[in-house]
Amino acid sequence: MSLKRDILVRTSLVYFGVLLMGLLILGKALHLQIFEKETWAQEENSTIRHKVIEPNRGNIFSSDGRLMAVSVPFYEIRMDFRSESFTRDIFDRGVDELSRSLSNLFGDRNWTTYKRELVRAQEAGDRYFLVKRNVTYTQLQQVKQFPIYRLGKYEGGAIYVQQNRRVRPYGRLAARTVGYTMSDDLESVVGLEGAYDEELKGVEGYRLMRKIRGDIWMPINDNNEIEPEDGYDIVSTIDVDLQDVAESALHAQLLKHGADHGTVVVMEVKTGKVRAIANLSQDERGDYSETYNYAIGESTEPGSTFKLASMIALLEDGHVKPEDLVDVGNGITYYYGQKMEDSGHEGLGITTVKHAFEASSNVGISRIVDENYKKKPEQFINRLYEMGLNQKLGLEIRGEGKPEIKYTDSDLWSGVSLPWMAIGYEVRMTPLQILAFYNAVANSGKMVKPVFVEEMLSHGKIVKRFSTQVLNNHICSRETLDQVREMLEGVVTNGTAKNLANSHYKIAGKTGTAQLALDSEGYTEALYMASFVGYFPADDPKYSCIVVVNAKSRQIYYGNLVAGPIFREITDRIYAREFAMHENQAVLAVEGVQAPYSKSGSGEALESAFEYLQLPYTENGDDATWVSTRSTPEGVVLSARSITGELVPNVVDMGLKDALYLLESNGLKVLVDGRGTVRQQSVPPGSLIRKGTVVTLNMSIKEG
Repeated sequence: MSLKRDILVRTSLVYFGVLLMGLLILGKALHLQIFEKETWAQEENSTIRHKVIEPNRGNIFSSDGRLMAVSVPFYEIRMDFRSESFTRDIFDRGVDELSRSLSNLFGDRNWTTYKRELVRAQEAGDRYFLVKRNVTYTQLQQVKQFPIYRLGKYEGGAIYVQQNRRVRPYGRLAARTVGYTMSDDLESVVGLEGAYDEELKGVEGYRLMRKIRGDIWMPINDNNEIEPEDGYDIVSTIDVDLQDVAESALHAQLLKHGADHGTVVVMEVKTGKVRAIANLSQDERGDYSETYNYAIGESTEPGSTFKLASMIALLEDGHVKPEDLVDVGNGITYYYGQKMEDSGHEGLGITTVKHAFEASSNVGISRIVDENYKKKPEQFINRLYEMGLNQKLGLEIRGEGKPEIKYTDSDLWSGVSLPWMAIGYEVRMTPLQILAFYNAVANSGKMVKPVFVEEMLSHGKIVKRFSTQVLNNHICSRETLDQVREMLEGVVTNGTAKNLANSHYKIAGKTGTAQLALDSEGYTEALYMASFVGYFPADDPKYSCIVVVNAKSRQIYYGNLVAGPIFREITDRIYAREFAMHENQAVLAVEGVQAPYSKSGSGEALESAFEYLQLPYTENGDDATWVSTRSTPEGVVLSARSITGELVPNVVDMGLKDALYLLESNGLKVLVDGRGTVRQQSVPPGSLIRKGTVVTLNMSIKEG
């Protein structure tokens, strides 16, 4: 082969080789463009993307500005051991001191354990090693000054991941009403947190970021950033002090009787603002916590508290007058073979309509209703509908139970429906719906919607005010209203709630009893419900309140003995603190009136408080630094409590502040279980003090 031909062959091979390579590259490019376009687009998006910037969730405040829910930042401390500037020399020089610093700050592990884990992670080249979870902001500022970490992200490999956690500073206080949200489950939105989730959570921001190594993202350009908008703050109607009184009173009564569950709601008459709402149910350990909002969600047969609706219907339709007579006989009657009887007495015989109501006579009220509406039962039902008792209140908080008042064309209507409905059976309402009805009577016939939020704030400025919403301007005529208000006062002065009467303010209300048959998932058990609902002061109503206690024992069946004392404790506390309700501020000197409950503690502080409030007190013996208290009709009696330096002091019945001072000043360590008042201390009073001994204080209210 000639040299020329040989060169031509070689050149051709090179040419065709280059051409083939070019065709292959072109083919691959076309393949990527046509068949793998989406795959590479996703890959690009996995390294450059818009990352969400979470806004700060708004706070929830009580009516007087105390925090009830707040987002608190917590942090994870992580390390990138493959950061380019984080050398082995930097690690070796600082790891010992860093380990000691971490151990001293958190106190959870020995420093050698910290060092061993850090060395193992460094040798493995871990890019996202977890050092510590749940670090507070204050702790984080200290951590940033530790060896290695103070060199920063690149030289020290430090990564700090913020995670906001919702915290309720008052623990279980109004926990179900304050509520929570669970983003994974749209059904799990509870209380104010759920009702105002959109307003509280704010608007997310976005930042264009590039993934540089591991799981570390770096902003590309600040010009691409959209700042988040913080959520609004919510000012609730809840009064923390009243809420505490309501929960404490309810908890004590439930515990005393071993009841299954109970609820209390306190509401302002004119505005409908809910100042306290407590819901407690018994858990497996026999203690009580908030797991369900019974006031809003539990729709049951209300029993005798519904008799007010029956009486209004009778008076409005002109069928009876309060002074008319009704024959109750021996307190037993029958409707189509079904026995109905009165509770707690042998029968009233012939009595007035007014007294039959005050004495809560089932026979008397049912007979009047049956006699006047038997031929036209739809007239009775229409009256109930006109009062709005068949309608929901339309609460912002989710889960309101549906009221059920069947009409005469219902398949469930029978010959006994009318008399049984008259006394609160074969109807269903929630405690809050019953309270709104009684509140309307107190509010000159105007039914208002219960309100849970007063204002919405943005960085301290009001963006929205929530006004009172009227649901029904007139539930009945003025004449009827005056008559039933007199009857409700008579319940307390001359009827089933005489134990609630007192000499310095009037209460109006109605006791309720009902036997409920619950059937859930094949399990049937009777519950006995005791309730009291009313308002005070009766002559110029400021607050309305309902108390409902459910138990498995018939022994706590009566509303005046179980629910009534809770109502009275709440109204006493309100009356004692709101001097505008009475002219004479030294109200407790009235005969037969107990002084308010007071914790034991510092004698000087208690005397100062009593003098400021103009409440009478007496000292049993000489002035003492520490005293025990006892309430009497004449005022509070202060008795000296002996405190000896060498012996463990008695802190039972004291507040936490005084108890901590006494114990810790004597070299003892204290663990606290709950809040409120000290009910029990683990180390008996009078024991010899051994410095460093741990004393556990069991408080009156357990945290949920």
